[in-house]
Amino acid sequence: MRIAKGAGETLAPGAASAPRTVRVPVVLFFGTSLTAGLGLDPEQAFPALIEKKAAAEGLPIKVVNAGLSGETTAGAARRIDWVLRTPVDMVVIEGGANDALRGLSPSAARANLERVIAVVRQKQPAAKIVLIQMEAPPNLGPVYARSFRTIYSDIAKKEGIPLVPFLLDGVAGIPRLNQPDGLHPNLAGERIVADNLWRALKPILDSLSH
Repeated sequence: MRIAKGAGETLAPGAASAPRTVRVPVVLFFGTSLTAGLGLDPEQAFPALIEKKAAAEGLPIKVVNAGLSGETTAGAARRIDWVLRTPVDMVVIEGGANDALRGLSPSAARANLERVIAVVRQKQPAAKIVLIQMEAPPNLGPVYARSFRTIYSDIAKKEGIPLVPFLLDGVAGIPRLNQPDGLHPNLAGERIVADNLWRALKPILDSLSH
C-alpha cells in the first residue's frame, strides 16, 4: 500500500496494525525541456515513465521533475541551489542541450556543470549524483561536437560519478520519434528514452536500497 506521495514512504508488508514505514528514495531529475517533457503531458515525460517502471519492477521511487525549458548550463548553475530545498537521494543531471543549440562555449558548459555538482555536494552530501551524456547537433561541425562530447566523460571521471549514455540515443534525428520541431521526442520517442535511461539507472537505484 502506498501512502501520501509527498511523504516518500510506503508501508512495510504486514504493517496494517503496526505502521512501520519503508522510505522510498526520492530522485530529482534536473534538466531542460527534454526532462520537462515539452509538448507532452507531465505523466508522459521520461521521469514519470521511469517512476512507473520502477514501481512495476518492485523498486519504487518518488520522482521530482525539475526540467526547465530553454535553460542553459549557466541557468542550471544559478537554479540548482533553489531546487535542492527538498531532500533527495539521487540527482540525475541532464544539461547542455541548449548550450549546444546556441553554439556556446564547451568549456563554459563544463564549468557550469561542475558548479551544479559542487552545489549538490554542498547542500546534500549524501545524494547520489548521475550525469547524462549529451551531444551537439552535427551542423556545428566535428570539432565543436568532439569538444562538447568530451565534457561529460571528463566531468564524470574527475568527479567520480556515473555517466549514463546519450539521452536521445536511438531517438535523435528520427522524424517518427520526434515532435514537429525535430528536437523533442514524441510519446513513442519518450518511451525509448525512458527504457534506455531506466536500464542505466536501475542498478544505481538498486544500490540506494542496500
